[in-house]
Amino acid sequence: MKIAFSACLLVCCLISNSQYRIEGKVMSPKDENLIGATVKLIKNQSGTVTDGNGEFTLENISPGQLDLEISYVGFETAYRSINVSENVILSIRLEESLLLDREVFVYATRAQEKTPMTYSEMGSDKIAERNLGQDLPILMNFQPSVVTTSDAGGGIGYTGMRIRGSDATRINVTINGIPVNDSESHGVFWVNMPDFSSSVQSLQIQRGVGTSSNGAAAFGATVNLQTSGVSREASGEVISGIGSFNTRRNTVKLNTGLIKDRFNLEGRLSSISSDGYIDRSGSDLKSYYLSGGFYGDKTLIKAVVFGGKEVTQQAWYGTPEARLSGDSDALQSVIDLGGEYGSAEQVDNLLNSDRRFNYYLYDNEVDNYQQDHYQLLINQEISQSLDFSGALHYTYGRGYFEQFRENDELASYQLPDVVIGDSTITNSDVVRRRWLDNDFYGFTYGFNYSKDNLEESL
Repeated sequence: MKIAFSACLLVCCLISNSQYRIEGKVMSPKDENLIGATVKLIKNQSGTVTDGNGEFTLENISPGQLDLEISYVGFETAYRSINVSENVILSIRLEESLLLDREVFVYATRAQEKTPMTYSEMGSDKIAERNLGQDLPILMNFQPSVVTTSDAGGGIGYTGMRIRGSDATRINVTINGIPVNDSESHGVFWVNMPDFSSSVQSLQIQRGVGTSSNGAAAFGATVNLQTSGVSREASGEVISGIGSFNTRRNTVKLNTGLIKDRFNLEGRLSSISSDGYIDRSGSDLKSYYLSGGFYGDKTLIKAVVFGGKEVTQQAWYGTPEARLSGDSDALQSVIDLGGEYGSAEQVDNLLNSDRRFNYYLYDNEVDNYQQDHYQLLINQEISQSLDFSGALHYTYGRGYFEQFRENDELASYQLPDVVIGDSTITNSDVVRRRWLDNDFYGFTYGFNYSKDNLEESL
């Protein structure tokens, strides 16, 4: 009797400790693989995303009744309830969203499965997982071929990136299909969009010459960002965080959900500050995001307004390798070369600093700049095979940078020499501000035709 009871108990333990696997594939109604679709276990919110073949695997699943949530941008969220008593294989097809949410960006700017180029995507779940208030390049740091930089050392303030070795002037960036690159330098200043990651629904990185026909030529790469889409349910969120170098972040987000099956409003306010890792490299950043949309059966009209205000101390110069290693002989060699380290003040700065060395000694060596973006997005389904996407946009930027200049010529500021007795002063230390106002506006559009195996965009 004891033996039978023990055997029964052992069998029960083995059954209860069994672990299974759920595998599957997520596709569109046209049998296209949906790459980056989110597959989530509702009970504990754990999950995964589909790979380049639209396939996913969930490991170490305990037996019992489970509910799955499968979501992808532009498609209706699907739910599956399964009873796990063995390994499970699923085939899931998602229906396209009737709200046309996928059309808020110009279709031609995004690569598709059959597009002959390499690309990777990040959905809202992955973005939220990595979003600690740092600039967008830092979130993309773990994507293939992406290398990021941070002047202040903490990912807040001035940040940049290279993709396959190409700098910012060869990386085309669009938001909802609208070009972001500066018209003069072709670069993107992410510091003007603090905490923008909190309002991004998905991003796609195309490595090499991309599909985008908007903005600066994309010889190196294309980064396409899509802002938050419509939400059926009302929600609110407050995010607060504190980190190294006295970094603080506060974000408030509100969403009305879908009102009368037609309207949606969403808003965000953010405040981020940091002292920076480098000496005198602090940042004080404010930003906002507001969107409102009308979602008809065949028409989508969406207005998006976002912007940022930044006051950022400068840390553009790198730290000499001799300062990093603490090699006194090498430091002396740097000093002997003169140049930018020729003055007694800079020599003292170089010798008595540490790894947090900053070339700039003036405390108010700052950028003080605000930039606001206005977008009006329209999508109209003309027929089952043809639709039109258009966007009006306007960007307004204004501000200045302040800097200390040692021994500048007064004549370069159209100032007369100063005569005191027998002495004539032609040079002086000055603090100057250089102001910048810019306006960038335009219109983008696209006609997209899709029928059977033919897809064309104009």
